[in-house]
Amino acid sequence: MEIKAIRMFDGGFMNQQFAFGGEGKDGTDEQIIYRSSLQNFLIDTGEEVILVDTGFQNGMKPQEKKLGAPLYMGEKLMDYMEAFAALGYKPEQVTKILITHKHPDHTAALQYFPNAKVYIAPEDADAMKLPEDGHIVRAQYGQTYKNFPNAQQVADGIWFVEAKGHTKGNSIIIAENEGLYYMFHGDVTYCDAALKANKLSVVFEDIAAARQTLDRVRQFVLDNPTVYLSTHCPEGYENLEMKRIMTLQ
Repeated sequence: MEIKAIRMFDGGFMNQQFAFGGEGKDGTDEQIIYRSSLQNFLIDTGEEVILVDTGFQNGMKPQEKKLGAPLYMGEKLMDYMEAFAALGYKPEQVTKILITHKHPDHTAALQYFPNAKVYIAPEDADAMKLPEDGHIVRAQYGQTYKNFPNAQQVADGIWFVEAKGHTKGNSIIIAENEGLYYMFHGDVTYCDAALKANKLSVVFEDIAAARQTLDRVRQFVLDNPTVYLSTHCPEGYENLEMKRIMTLQ
């Protein structure tokens, strides 16, 4: 199994109030800044090419860089499809796309992969008004996975896990490879510092579910050697490159 980052933006920032302030902004400081980027991921099992999320559609204009903005993704490196092609793959090779949640920085390039089955939680599929057909696979949880009560195995060693909160259909994907657990968590946190500090971001649809999900993610990381693959901070691709195991105090 090979796991690769599909990198679109880098060199950005987010402030602490945005990244840490979901359960209250007291004690946060908008002048404390964390690095930001945007990347999604690809899993090559040797038999299948599987995407975890897709970025924006081609031609998406970068954000304007503004002093004091809560989140700036950074300077654009490539469109999603350019970054995908740079890894040496063609769209028709992709067999599955595993969606962590409905937001466009995770779903807007779905249209470019005509042969792929798209796995997504029912709530987010409905919110996106995705069709009821064989192309869209609404997750059918029925298995437990470690400390997560609702999961579905979608390929050998790859799990689609219910993780509500950021959206009502939020999910995470975990891939097992050579004794490590690669956690593609979407936006459970926006930066790794928030995971370490046990803080929720300000973006959520169900705060109680988001707290429960973060608690479960932290327990999983404590119990299993986990490479934590974030979408919105450069530690996402750095952790992958170094196979760096997340540690919590």
